[in-house]
Amino acid sequence: MGGSLAGLLAAHVLAGHADRVTVVERDRFPDGAEPRSGVPQGRHPHVLLQGGQVAMEALLPGFLAELREAGAPWVGMPSDLVLWQAGRWFRRLSASTHIYTGSRAQLEELVRRRVLANPLIGTVEGADVVGLLGDASRVRGVLLRERGGDTRAEPRALEADLVVDASGAGTKAPQWLAAIGAAVPHEETLDTGLAYASRVYRGPKEVLDGATVGYYVYPGPSQPHGGGALPLEDGTHLVIVSGLRGDEPPTDEGEFVTYAKRLGHPLLDRWMDEAEPLSPPFGYRRTANVRRRYDLPGPPAGFLATGDALCTFNPIYGQGMAVAAMSAVALRDALADPRRTPTTRRVQRALLAASRQAWDISAGADRKMPGALGNALDGGPADRVADWYLRRVQERAPGDPVVGGAFRAVLTLARPVSALFAPPVARAVLFSRPAPTPTEPPATPEGPGVRAGGVRTGE
Repeated sequence: MGGSLAGLLAAHVLAGHADRVTVVERDRFPDGAEPRSGVPQGRHPHVLLQGGQVAMEALLPGFLAELREAGAPWVGMPSDLVLWQAGRWFRRLSASTHIYTGSRAQLEELVRRRVLANPLIGTVEGADVVGLLGDASRVRGVLLRERGGDTRAEPRALEADLVVDASGAGTKAPQWLAAIGAAVPHEETLDTGLAYASRVYRGPKEVLDGATVGYYVYPGPSQPHGGGALPLEDGTHLVIVSGLRGDEPPTDEGEFVTYAKRLGHPLLDRWMDEAEPLSPPFGYRRTANVRRRYDLPGPPAGFLATGDALCTFNPIYGQGMAVAAMSAVALRDALADPRRTPTTRRVQRALLAASRQAWDISAGADRKMPGALGNALDGGPADRVADWYLRRVQERAPGDPVVGGAFRAVLTLARPVSALFAPPVARAVLFSRPAPTPTEPPATPEGPGVRAGGVRTGE
């Protein structure tokens, strides 16, 4: 259920274990890299973090080369960006990690082309799933209705040995499970009320400022407004501004520009004055962290959830696409494990484990935001101790290459959280003062130049 990234990658994995895989999608797939209404965040910034890059390449060998050939910007952090967090500008040291910042539509179209080339994978497009077949012990398929068709008509049954819910954050699977008498998963929620708005701009000479390809101001408890500009594959930049509940960014064109002045520094505002807007602002407000505990006893056999249908993160942290790919790898590994029979619950546990680090990062950061609500708000005594240590990590990450490198590796899901407690990092965190950082936005990288007009040199 669902033909976005999580569903496509799950279908790709399952095709190695099934006679036939059917992807049911309520939209009709576009011919090219076009935004879809079924991807409500599609017009907003998306990044593919390093952990997601590794997973994508493991699933679809050669995919990253295709992404580069399609023009997706490969942005080094912190060298290529002007970054601000908790009142400090990051030193632009040599890149310790890279992210892709091209459009969601481009990346999804490349994945769709690769996955649907498999003759074992078919599609049913323009169809809504309206229920599940089965009972409390086992799911045996789905009920479909043509999108926009007669709601009084009897839905069509599509039987299946396994149903995978990849329908996204708006999933109705809990209600459908209840309708067949099955257990409904417990939901953990944490919502800061964060909202954001995005707009495409073309800057002078299609760059921000010489060796700088992007800006980003991270929101936090002391600075609830965030925003920045990230490069797209066509030479434009996608500008985003964000705020919390009661102070949401507007989608009016004039007010959008005014709202950008709240970032605390005129860097982005000045660039927008010289840049040409190419689209209206688009808003998005559904940013709560939600985790559905299908791994606990109760849900029926023959049903799995993945992607945002399993665990939804505040999109401001850019984790969704990476976790979709990492979850598909977890699905692949669980099904291929020769030591264990891949029961529904065992595989579901593997899928949840693939999203756990992203959840800990997103929910952990959002717990500190003013006005946060939800039943996952209290992390417990252990988390309060960890918060003290992580606060010291954040204070040192902007200026210390050792701490900063570990911090970025964890945030981009390339290394486990334990990397922050490795001896060199722990010594710097516990016994060193924060290193000095720039007092103004650093215009150029430190050390040997890795960018020249937005093109990586030496490659």
